Amino acid sequence: MGKLTRFVCRLVTALACISIALTSASAEDAAPALRVATRLVPPLVQRDGDHLTGFSIDLWNALAGRLGAKTDFIEMPDVATLLDAVHAGKADVGIAAISITADRDKVFDFSQPMLSSGLQILVRGKADQGAPNPLQGFMRLILSPMILVWLGVAAILIVIPAHIVWALERRAPNGIVPDARYFPGIFHALWWAAGTLATQADQMPRQWLARVVAILWMFTGVIFVAYYTAQLTAALTVEQIQGDINGPDDLPGKRVATTRASTAASFLREQHARVQEFETVDAAYQALLGSTADAVVFDAPVLLYFAGHDGKGRVQTAGSVFRKEDYGIVFAEGSPLRKRVDRALLELRENGTYAQLYQKWFGPS
Repeated sequence: MGKLTRFVCRLVTALACISIALTSASAEDAAPALRVATRLVPPLVQRDGDHLTGFSIDLWNALAGRLGAKTDFIEMPDVATLLDAVHAGKADVGIAAISITADRDKVFDFSQPMLSSGLQILVRGKADQGAPNPLQGFMRLILSPMILVWLGVAAILIVIPAHIVWALERRAPNGIVPDARYFPGIFHALWWAAGTLATQADQMPRQWLARVVAILWMFTGVIFVAYYTAQLTAALTVEQIQGDINGPDDLPGKRVATTRASTAASFLREQHARVQEFETVDAAYQALLGSTADAVVFDAPVLLYFAGHDGKGRVQTAGSVFRKEDYGIVFAEGSPLRKRVDRALLELRENGTYAQLYQKWFGPS
């Protein structure tokens, strides 16, 4: 009798455990899937056949596994629409290439940074730049800051010896200044000083002191012309090798493509560039390759991936990363999911999963 009682107790306990497990599994299956808004921005989010992949997608799937949650991805056309969906409650989470900014943090909650980024410039490669326009190149050279600075220095250098020679030569018979009055005598002196600077002087002063000044001025002219020629040659060589966009300071006035409502678009407006905003970064690439844009400014990881894959040999990055930014996962303000996702993200970093995903998509760090 005792054995039968114990057997019945064990059977009841086992059935209770099975019932609890089945109830838990049923509840988990019944839990609604998390609605995750995203957008195509390779290599963070890209399409592979009929499903999404990329660094951000793989990272979220790993996070969802830690949370024990199912996911329904909702593809959005751009970052503005994605943020609107999260704000309106049409999506529980947003993940792609979403920069954490002070303005966005006023409206949304962000996870801890999931990837360090920043802006970078993409230009056409040498093979896609086509034949240079000689007239355009000449006008750009004439109006360049370097030429204007050198012309200013030359003007100052010409004025000083011109006045010295005018003062010494204005009363000399048959001198280079035929009129003792300041006007028009100074013009003759300025003409002589300018010609001497260019090593083209056809007259020498009559006064011995003026001749000493003339010799010193000729020597100065030789040094000036040689140094100017060396600087001009170096500048033209660098421009020929690098192109005319080498960093953010070269963007004002240029036609620069980026995506709509992005941090890059805001930055370009601050730089007074001629901003061209597109729905997708792929459209921005096409504008660059089609020569309707001079450059693309966007997130560095995205541009580097394109330059090394689909755009290899046709585009190249210019300068280094600037305006450093971090990507984050975005939630509606006050979302209870944020702490759980932060905890799961820390666990992925600690157990090495994050490092494996990073290496898969971006190579060794």
